[in-house]
Amino acid sequence: MVIVDDMEAPSPREHEIMAKRVFGGIRRSPVIVPIALVMTLYLNGTGGAAPTDLQWSQDPGSHCKFVAPASLTSGPTFWIGACVDGKASGEGMLRRRDGDRPGPAFFGRMKDGVPQIGVIDLGDGYRAGSFSDGDIGGGAEPDPRNRIDAFRIAAEAARSVSAKYAGENNAGSAHLYEELAKTLELQTD
Repeated sequence: MVIVDDMEAPSPREHEIMAKRVFGGIRRSPVIVPIALVMTLYLNGTGGAAPTDLQWSQDPGSHCKFVAPASLTSGPTFWIGACVDGKASGEGMLRRRDGDRPGPAFFGRMKDGVPQIGVIDLGDGYRAGSFSDGDIGGGAEPDPRNRIDAFRIAAEAARSVSAKYAGENNAGSAHLYEELAKTLELQTD
């Protein structure tokens, strides 16, 4: 069998044009390569915490979805606050319950079901700050301004819970959460 190459070799001018096309793009690579790398990492989920990386829970009654901070530990958790598009939003409270007993509670701000900033009332103390590494105040010690903001927002959240109970004619719970709001505000001094 004989193979015949009937294609003509490129002219020197065509070689020059091809080289410019191939190697001309290399000059742009210091800009293009880092951008492409960042986009690839982000789209593959390693460039930031994607909502799918978080542990989602659901209020047993309202079916509102949320991510509970790790300090609440696992168990039935209830959201009192707005539920926008099926996800906890705005100021409110996540309360874990152990049967009839209330457990730890998060008071703060949620966005698209994910905690943003607030305070976890552990019963024997508080965890305050922004949500990172799966928990409130996770990671490094929060700066003083962030801690103050967390307690201020938590007090607003406790007041909104108090207002909800007042609207349901539950004076005892309304009073409890109003007093808690005052206690949270005192933590900012």
